[in-house]
Amino acid sequence: MNILSIQSHVAYGHVGNASAVFPMQRLGVEVWAIHTVQFSNHTGYGAWRGRVFDGPAIEDLVAGIGERGVLARCDGVLSGYMGSADIGTAIVRAVAAVRAANPNALYACDPVMGDTGRGIYVRPGIPEFMRTEAVPAADIVTPNQFELNHLSGLPTGTLSETKAAVAAVQALGPRVVLVTSLITDATPADSIDLMAGEGGQFWLMRTPRLTLDVNGAGDAIAALFLVHYARTGSAAQALGMAGASIYGLLRRTAEAGSREILTVAAQDEFVAPSETFPVEPV
Repeated sequence: MNILSIQSHVAYGHVGNASAVFPMQRLGVEVWAIHTVQFSNHTGYGAWRGRVFDGPAIEDLVAGIGERGVLARCDGVLSGYMGSADIGTAIVRAVAAVRAANPNALYACDPVMGDTGRGIYVRPGIPEFMRTEAVPAADIVTPNQFELNHLSGLPTGTLSETKAAVAAVQALGPRVVLVTSLITDATPADSIDLMAGEGGQFWLMRTPRLTLDVNGAGDAIAALFLVHYARTGSAAQALGMAGASIYGLLRRTAEAGSREILTVAAQDEFVAPSETFPVEPV
């Protein structure tokens, strides 16, 4: 399997491609990584150095890959943090180029815009681009609860509200929606939920809630979910496998007290998660 991953990159730590590429490689995937930004570290530290690339730079790299005659072998495109709206345009064009060469290729969009507590943290224009251009082009989207609220314009305080919000996002174009970091009135105080929706069906996976403040887990689960969905064709199976891997990664990170997710030290969790959890229809 070959995946074109277009998202941010950091020299220190694990977010964006620095979080997504290695887990896919551990699952035997060839990853063609294009970085939308090159930063010293993720922005959660409050200070960083580096630069944001522009759309033409991204399009040039995709064109170069195309000149190798390999786009027909690309099984999927993964995007995350975009940096600017013109980068988003370049990503959507890259998806079109891949689909022209391989109509069966999947596009998984992690619509990185913000989070509960922080609000919107991307540049102006990106949330609008996500909703009107990137999400409609996607087969799979992986919003957190805050991003689901923003994309759907609906509340997600209950399971029924969350299902309605997922359906509203699916109406924009994607057939599969994975909701991460989900807390509803049905979620116990010591737990956190993941929900996947496809074809009018919904599945819930509940794991223990961990006490930690890290970045990059959403990037990793989007990557793992794409790979597992591409291999199984089942949102429920992809949810179970990707969710278990991310829980194992975060549990080991919390136990170590690390500020960065332990992508390398916990790599066995990507291949054989140490714990699994039920995936229930809801």
